[in-house]
Amino acid sequence: MTRATLPALTIAAHALAWIGLYQRQGHEVATSEQIAASANTNPVVIRRLLGELRRSGLVESRRGVGAGWSLAREPGSMTLLDVYEAVEPGPLFAMHRTTPDQGCVVGHGIQPAMQDIYEGIEETVRQELGRVTLEDVLRDVLGAPR
Repeated sequence: MTRATLPALTIAAHALAWIGLYQRQGHEVATSEQIAASANTNPVVIRRLLGELRRSGLVESRRGVGAGWSLAREPGSMTLLDVYEAVEPGPLFAMHRTTPDQGCVVGHGIQPAMQDIYEGIEETVRQELGRVTLEDVLRDVLGAPR
């Protein structure tokens, strides 16, 4: 892959699952520091992803005393496609950074050929992500059967 798409999706899913479990344990909000410790990353990374998830309506934030993050929707109504679209709105695969030599038969035809392939892969990925809810992920994390 040419971009870090899946790590962003994975870290965002990790954060959402962590918040979901934390809320089930009776806590109202989780801090980015708590989530970052679980993901073994910097809280700034978590805050950036949570900001994108907030703009997409997947999480809510609270400021001031008791500041933190909570899920804006039930885990069963949130798919991995929702998460993917929130943190990675662009295509999964990218083309050349500059236009290939259009006078060359390969340079002229490579982008249309690859674009068709990439669109098929992207559609398959989107369908699969749309089938899995955050509830499914949390269930798998906790080792419960589906």
